[in-house]
Amino acid sequence: MKICDALGTIVRKKKKDSTCHQLYTHFGENLNPDSVLQEYPRPMLKRDSYYNLNGYWSYAITQSNRYPAKFDGKILVPFSPESILSGVNRKVMPDDYLWYEREFVITPEFHAGRIIMHFGAVDQACHIYINRKPVKKHMGGYLPFSAEITEFISLGVNIITVIAKDVSDTSYHARGKQKLKRGGMFYTAQSGIWQTVWIESVPQKYITRLKITPDYDRQRAAFHIITNEPCSGEITIYDNTKIIHSASVQEDGQVILGIPDMKSWSPEEPFLYQVKITMGADCVESYFAMRKYSIGKDKEGIYRLFLNNQPYLFNGLLDQGYWPDGLLTAPSDEALLFDIMTMKNMGFNTLRKHIKIESARWYYHCDRVGMIVWQDMVNGGEIYNTWLICYLPTIFKRMQTQFRDSCYALLGRSSEKGRQEFQRELEETIELLYNQPCIAMWVPFNEGWGQFDADAAFQRAKSLDKTRLVDEASGWFAQKGGDIRSLHCYFNKLNIKDEGKPAALSEFGGYACYIRDHSYSDTIYGYKNFKTTEQLETAIIELYKGEIKKQIPYGLSALIYTQVSDVEDEVNGLLTYDRKINKCGAEKIKEMNDNLKAFYNAFTKNNN
Repeated sequence: MKICDALGTIVRKKKKDSTCHQLYTHFGENLNPDSVLQEYPRPMLKRDSYYNLNGYWSYAITQSNRYPAKFDGKILVPFSPESILSGVNRKVMPDDYLWYEREFVITPEFHAGRIIMHFGAVDQACHIYINRKPVKKHMGGYLPFSAEITEFISLGVNIITVIAKDVSDTSYHARGKQKLKRGGMFYTAQSGIWQTVWIESVPQKYITRLKITPDYDRQRAAFHIITNEPCSGEITIYDNTKIIHSASVQEDGQVILGIPDMKSWSPEEPFLYQVKITMGADCVESYFAMRKYSIGKDKEGIYRLFLNNQPYLFNGLLDQGYWPDGLLTAPSDEALLFDIMTMKNMGFNTLRKHIKIESARWYYHCDRVGMIVWQDMVNGGEIYNTWLICYLPTIFKRMQTQFRDSCYALLGRSSEKGRQEFQRELEETIELLYNQPCIAMWVPFNEGWGQFDADAAFQRAKSLDKTRLVDEASGWFAQKGGDIRSLHCYFNKLNIKDEGKPAALSEFGGYACYIRDHSYSDTIYGYKNFKTTEQLETAIIELYKGEIKKQIPYGLSALIYTQVSDVEDEVNGLLTYDRKINKCGAEKIKEMNDNLKAFYNAFTKNNN
């Protein structure tokens, strides 16, 4: 038997020489380069002070780290040079240096004491200069960072220079699904600035971070307000415009407040409380929600995932967050919301953000419209052994649960620096997204990609965040930890058993349907091929009504279908890559999901 037959994978080229087709979303077609992603980028910690630096910058790609004799042209930030929306459409190689430069103006009215510059993300390593003076170094292509630039700037015109270097998948750094040689389940690599760049002005003493922890059962919330220097202040909580609590905050920044007549957050009713915090002369706005993610037994004594102390079916999709015109960067804020709302209107309540950290506004939209998120960590490591981490676990089921991940070399984790970097970025990711009500699950590893010491990662995640669940190793190579039994099933018959943990079908489906003129590649990649959208829709509905529904009585508590949209070779999305065609009827899929939800609730919940 051929391996491809055993796995059931469909990889078929439509032409002898596969061709890539440039696609645009409606959002990219209507992009105004003079007004790119201007929305406030950090809704969880919002100030009135805001200076957006998105737009045209000068750029150069050089072979040395010496300042270029001349720049190559203009690039539209925050789109990477590999993307068409950047106006460059050129691949940056591991030996290249990518330069950015632009002017910005600081006025006396804007300057409140300190000036801070923020970068949403720069892939992978970068140096920041202000007026030719070094200010900041940063490593890590998916996490935001900031730098105080007060001492480097003057009133009037200033110059910012960014030097970026991206070795992509030639080293151990976090890279997600980027690959220099794209194809199949791996996508076009990108480099440099790919999220919003902005400046704010703050007083001498200011709030650097908030940590908000809801205590659902006690109907209260704990606030930890971190400042750069000790100071006191006041916090006020609003239910819409009504003040429900106001209290003083001492210099330690910690306060616990009760929430009278508490309103719960859920996808069905995504209620958010508004918060205003003043510490010294600094004032910020934020928000939080009262919700609880946990594990319990249903009325039949079977372990289930719970939301707000009730069994809840987490019914969602894998979400890669790639765009044909912007790559990792959505063309607009409306584009971010489009994906979320399209899936929500089809009856899904969960998105598994797959091996990518999104912009803060994506999580904000999930919070406010009601979409649960399972957040993957971004994988890294050296070259992956495809046979070991893909083919063999798929064929030999025992390997999925009996393989030990302490053999670092086998899993591409020989570098101690690389392992330490992953551990640090796991902690930084949890800290970054801790306050988002939508996030229900942390996922440290996926299908063995760059996996090592998963039990330690599980324990570390739980120690940092006791309010959420952890899928230790999605798909296979789980060790002893993890809150759920996480299964990937594309080719075999699903067989759920009660094993003392809630069962999650954390990837399945992946049905392919190629749509001419709306597909990026002539190569078809998916797990079962359908020639028409009608055939695809029928197959998905039959899958949910048949095999999926049958597994609910045995403990199936969550399901993540692959996937939201096509991505390059992958044509297994509900949406085409350009987001112009929904391959399935939204009403029929919503009816399917509503019926599954009703069946789940009837089976798991007591009538009272």
